[in-house]
Amino acid sequence: MRERWRAIGLLAVALFAVNVVARLIIRFGFDGGDDTTAADRVSLGMFVVIGLVLAGLAFVWGRRRPVGRWAADMAAGVGLALLLTVLVGPLLVGQNPFGGGAGTFFAQIWLYLAATAAGVLLGYLVLTALGLDHRSQTLKRYAEIKTAKPRRPVRR
Repeated sequence: MRERWRAIGLLAVALFAVNVVARLIIRFGFDGGDDTTAADRVSLGMFVVIGLVLAGLAFVWGRRRPVGRWAADMAAGVGLALLLTVLVGPLLVGQNPFGGGAGTFFAQIWLYLAATAAGVLLGYLVLTALGLDHRSQTLKRYAEIKTAKPRRPVRR
């Protein structure tokens, strides 16, 4: 159980770190975010990196564990990272989390959830298409065991 929570915490910290790096790039690289086009590009890059991290993680975890287990772990990690990103992230660069209004606040949440869902879905679909997911491997082992046993003769 301890290893499971460690993995969830590391996932949340990694996703939050990607957000902090993006916020610092916007803050110091583009004069505090006055250039909205550059800030939008960095934010888009952040969402792409988050999606790719989760796609890779879904690919790796999906090979070793059943969907229910790794999906719950990933949902917990993403939830923690989302809370940190929305509530703590702006404070690190000297902004108010609710300073842009409710629309901006909830838009950030929906964009984050869309990027994470797209990443997880991409990773799992690639894994399933290649036949490397946990369920496919389990069914493959079952079929190999069943075909390896000699057939019993039927007595009449």
